[in-house]
Amino acid sequence: MARPLDGLKVLDFSTLLPGPYATQLLADMGAEVLRIEAFGRADLARNMPPFVKKGVSAIHATLNRNKKSLGLNLKKPEAVAIVRQLVEEYDVVIEQFRPGVMQRFGLGYEELKQINPKLIYCSITGYGQTGPLKDRAGHDINYLALSGLASYSGRKETGPVLAGTQLADIAGGSHHAVMGIMAAVIQRQATGEGQFIDISMTDCAFALNAMSGAAGLASSSSPKAGEEMLNGGIFYDYYQTSDNRWLSVGSLEPQFAMGLFKALGHPEWAARAIDMSPVTQAELKLDIQNVLSTRTLAEWQVVFDEIDVCVEPVLDLQEAVNHAHVRERELVAEVAVGNDLTVRQIANPIKFSGSDAEYRHAGGKVGADNRSVLQKLGYGESDIDKLIADGACG
Repeated sequence: MARPLDGLKVLDFSTLLPGPYATQLLADMGAEVLRIEAFGRADLARNMPPFVKKGVSAIHATLNRNKKSLGLNLKKPEAVAIVRQLVEEYDVVIEQFRPGVMQRFGLGYEELKQINPKLIYCSITGYGQTGPLKDRAGHDINYLALSGLASYSGRKETGPVLAGTQLADIAGGSHHAVMGIMAAVIQRQATGEGQFIDISMTDCAFALNAMSGAAGLASSSSPKAGEEMLNGGIFYDYYQTSDNRWLSVGSLEPQFAMGLFKALGHPEWAARAIDMSPVTQAELKLDIQNVLSTRTLAEWQVVFDEIDVCVEPVLDLQEAVNHAHVRERELVAEVAVGNDLTVRQIANPIKFSGSDAEYRHAGGKVGADNRSVLQKLGYGESDIDKLIADGACG
């Protein structure tokens, strides 16, 4: 069965999370992804527990499924020559080094587009290729801080809180990289030319301000933690049950609010829900909490499973994995790790009517595909042995 990106060939120089997750999405949708990895200084994700078998990290095996691996030492001219050969037949390069690193290897966009003018070259960095912070180190927490998002993601009493996932890395870096690459592929169909894509995780996190950003720019004000409609300023919030579990209450619209308050035994509270004064909302939240704290999560689930009012339980990961929605939507897949083992992984969430995602294999060892890749380029066995002996390939 043909998949959406069959025939698209991607060279992936990235490590850890933003780039590898982006290329995982591309590979799941059919792209042929070849990772160029530094052997002897492997991707840190390879060493993150738990391990599904000796030397195989579950995290790495998931982020790098459906990809091949070529182990190269880019400090060796012979290794750079191999990349330049590959570029002749590849559509996309994605890299995640600091600005200037690929240029020092002789593998920057300006150099490679001379070999392949159709090449689409995507660089993912913390702060972009230009600007005062371009050479500065950073992590997800820093990008969220500088983007403004962290300032109103938390409670007034405690300040910013860490999200459970890496929002700037994934929603900022990975997803925007895929969108940019796909847009460039479509444009190339019309122009016949590739281009350079500059993805800054800080820039993309800043764009995620979306509604709050639109309001803030129009009013010349800044959203505050725990004071906005969707971050705890009204009764839209999390509430604790008697067994120290939590319910999410998102009953914003009048019909949902009325259903919620009827279920709580206080339909008269619906009139208070539309009063946006901080005092009224704080009192309403306290009253909701007092009622919800009288029963266990399981008891409340019986109530809210029967009505449609935007109230759902807060599940831990294993509960989410076993939820009927996740099972029915097939969001967990069994993927082969070698010939003797499979591992459960989060599946690709994008559903196409014309094809299904294919999970050919989990992420493998550094250089697992050295010989097959080099043989296709015309290298003989003795040539490959010499590259390995010289430290250019491994």
